[in-house]
Amino acid sequence: MTDLRQALESGILICDGAMGTMLHAAGNSLDQALPALNLTDAALVRTIHDSYVDSGADIVQTNTFGASRLRLAAYGFGDRVEEINRAGVRLAREAAAAADRPVLVAGSVSPAVNVQQRRRAGAAERRDALAEQLSVLDDAGVDLVLLETFGYLDELVEAVEVAAGLCRVPVIAQATFASDTHTLSGHTPREVASALAGTPIVALGTNCTLGPQRSLAVLRALSEHTDLPLTVQPNAGLPRRVAPARFEYDIDSEYFVRYVRQLLEAGARIVGGCCGTTPTQLAAIVQAAEEYRRRPLTVTPREEPAPARPAPVRRAPFGDRFIVELTPPPTGGGEETLDMARRLMDDGIGLISVVASRTARAQLNPIDLALHLHQTLGVDTMATVTTWDRTIMALQADLLGAHTLGLRRVVCETGSPPLLGDYPHVDGIWDVDSLGLIELLADLNNGDDYYGLRLPSKTEFEIGARVNPGSREPEREAARAAGKIAAGARFLITRPVYDPADLERLLDLVARQTSGREVPVLAAVHPLTGFPEAELLAHEVPDVRIPDRTLAALQDAGDGAREVGIELALDLVSRLKEMAGGIVLAPTTDPVETVHAILSGT
Repeated sequence: MTDLRQALESGILICDGAMGTMLHAAGNSLDQALPALNLTDAALVRTIHDSYVDSGADIVQTNTFGASRLRLAAYGFGDRVEEINRAGVRLAREAAAAADRPVLVAGSVSPAVNVQQRRRAGAAERRDALAEQLSVLDDAGVDLVLLETFGYLDELVEAVEVAAGLCRVPVIAQATFASDTHTLSGHTPREVASALAGTPIVALGTNCTLGPQRSLAVLRALSEHTDLPLTVQPNAGLPRRVAPARFEYDIDSEYFVRYVRQLLEAGARIVGGCCGTTPTQLAAIVQAAEEYRRRPLTVTPREEPAPARPAPVRRAPFGDRFIVELTPPPTGGGEETLDMARRLMDDGIGLISVVASRTARAQLNPIDLALHLHQTLGVDTMATVTTWDRTIMALQADLLGAHTLGLRRVVCETGSPPLLGDYPHVDGIWDVDSLGLIELLADLNNGDDYYGLRLPSKTEFEIGARVNPGSREPEREAARAAGKIAAGARFLITRPVYDPADLERLLDLVARQTSGREVPVLAAVHPLTGFPEAELLAHEVPDVRIPDRTLAALQDAGDGAREVGIELALDLVSRLKEMAGGIVLAPTTDPVETVHAILSGT
């Protein structure tokens, strides 16, 4: 333990990257007991360990995340805890021994239960499961224990207490935080550091859920409230869902490394990767750490802004009105949104779109909030309906009820569950995707329910669907849009547009695939608040393309970035309204003030 403490105080250690992502890329579903592959596909697990060692990792983690009795029992492996964990240590130890330098083996320990099991397992049961796994890992010969991806502070404190009482090796604690820099249990970095102050852990940090930019914010907050060495293992941004049970990440190594440098400057002493990171990215992290040790750091040159493109001309018949997009507040209450909507109406906004948030915290259903705004204020509304974790019958019941209460405009989305610190979206259930939801609404409009039975009367839904001009596969995106139109969509709303040329290209592709049949396309404009937000969207969120000139303008703006963001939004509005059937303003910060500024400038 003394050696590890000294190493952390005097130098930097590089931990490996994602195990689950690599196993998934090799064809394994995330909805299984991945630690069991230590027994059923040991060669694959060993190969992944070897690839991280070859990339320069100083620490390799055992493939034992989720290898507690309670988690394994859900897959029929509850009686094989010792066998699976010992095999995990053996495979990591073999890879470490084959290296030409010292490599530490960290016993990876997740919360004893997943989020769903937490409702059914008490603290005593969780402690017993942790004690069983930790005893095996310690006896099997790990060099340290890494408690990782703890979203609930009480579980992290429990795990630290159990590990401290059982393990003869150093213990590192890592919490996972959401985009609001709070854990799933609602605790701040300060509260996490305070709860673990005085415990015998050798380092404290964060991993999973967040990409490198927001992990940096968490790390800086932790550094203000603890003297312990800091650790960080960010995700490679957000995953993109490429099939019902397939996910992939596409964050680039250059961006990841740029933030690794800042993480090191902020005090990180162990740096690695979590979901989505690969041996290629880890090798880049190793190189960045070497540069940091040598100083000065190399600076990646910024590209010069590209010249502005001429505005394309296209107009769709939908009227010349602004629509404002609002998200249910994370507090679960609707009065804040009601007040915003009232003030937006004073500014002349006549249609409000309510969209779902990706937060894991309690929030109002967009349908309910849209109805509440309409019935209370008389404002015209539309609601986004997502299909994840909803059966087709539940969706049908909600939609029929909403129609009875007066909701007519519905935007159909497939949606993705919010990240909960575990492997991405494993618990998501999709009876249908957005296309299936469009077909359901079209049937209801024809007077038929999902099973083809006649309804007492036909519904009158105006069916909308999402389309993404920034997709890296524009032909495929256009084909999906054409399919949505054929299924019954009567208007399309884009994801936020940052380059008018992207929308022009998509409209042309859609027109070709629909034989010229046009439906109104509403162009969403998200006013950027500054360079950090723009950079995060460009690099960590799938299928978002922000032009280099936009990034450069915001980076050069300094303290005036918000005003520049408004100016960029105004320019987009003036250019997009020539080709779109309407503009959807989608601010995420100070919505009323932002919309007012844009309306004043148009």
